[in-house]
Amino acid sequence: MKLTTKGRYAVTAMLDLALHQSDGVVTVADVCQRQQISVAYLEQLFGRMRRFGLIESVRGPGGGYRLAVPDSEIPLTRIVEAVNESISTTQCGGEPQNCCKGDGQQCLTHDLWEELGERIASFLGNITLGDLVARHLQKESAQGVPIRMQNRHALHAATHDTA
Repeated sequence: MKLTTKGRYAVTAMLDLALHQSDGVVTVADVCQRQQISVAYLEQLFGRMRRFGLIESVRGPGGGYRLAVPDSEIPLTRIVEAVNESISTTQCGGEPQNCCKGDGQQCLTHDLWEELGERIASFLGNITLGDLVARHLQKESAQGVPIRMQNRHALHAATHDTA
C-alpha cells in the first residue's frame, strides 16, 4: 500500500480538527503542537483539503480552520484523495500501460495486490471522520478522560445550518 505520511497526517489532522472545533476555529499551530506535525507540511495538507471542500478557512484575528461539511459525511477515502495519496497496492500503481514488469506484462501476483487495494479502499470508504470522533470520545470516556466536546454536535449543526 502506498499510504504514506501524507495520508496518515491528513487523517490525523482532520480528526484533531473535528475533535477541537467545538472551541471555535482551530489554528494550524494548535494542530501542529498537539500532533507533532510541521507547520509547513500541515499548511500544505490543509490547502489541499480546503480546495477539495473538506475544510474552510476563517481569516483575520482568531482565524483558523473548521470542517466544511459534517464529519459524518467525510469518508476517510475523501481525505486521502484530497491530499493526492494513492491507495494502489500494485507495483504498477494501477496504470495498465506501466504494467508491473515494465514490459507490458503483469506480475504473477498483480491480481492479489489489486484486490488488497480494493479492500483497503473499501475499508477506508466505510469509515467516516465522524466514526473516528465517536471512537475517540468513547475511548476517552472509558479511560475517564474529560470529554471536551459535550456540545460538539449542537455547535456543528449551528455552524452548518443551511436554512
